[in-house]
Amino acid sequence: QVPLQASGGGLVQARRSLRLSCAASGFAFASGSYSVAWFRQAPGKEREGVSCIRSGSSGSTYADSVKGRFTISRDNAKNTMYLQMNSLKPEDTAVYYCAARFTRLLLSVCLDPSSYVYWGQGTLVTVSS
Repeated sequence: QVPLQASGGGLVQARRSLRLSCAASGFAFASGSYSVAWFRQAPGKEREGVSCIRSGSSGSTYADSVKGRFTISRDNAKNTMYLQMNSLKPEDTAVYYCAARFTRLLLSVCLDPSSYVYWGQGTLVTVSS
């Protein structure tokens, strides 16, 4: 088991910013291959990939809906992944989940939820207009 704990959600006005964190236990980002990602699910909608970051270079990607507004990053020393969310919109309202797998996934599948085997509990982000 690799516990993942997402945090940082809350209520925020449109055009403001939030930073989400995902702390991982049981493995070290500094060694081995991995993929970690953020997903979100709004009421009545399918879970969608937001962003993923992989071990190695040139290893991140974003959904078109958040490109230019969100930035994914990691701190290897803290085994923590972050999602900096700027210029938030009401349509960003969702429960945000972090996920991980001990594989450097292809970019073509790293935003596919079926690619992941470890999931956090999620943190709710509500963006008001």
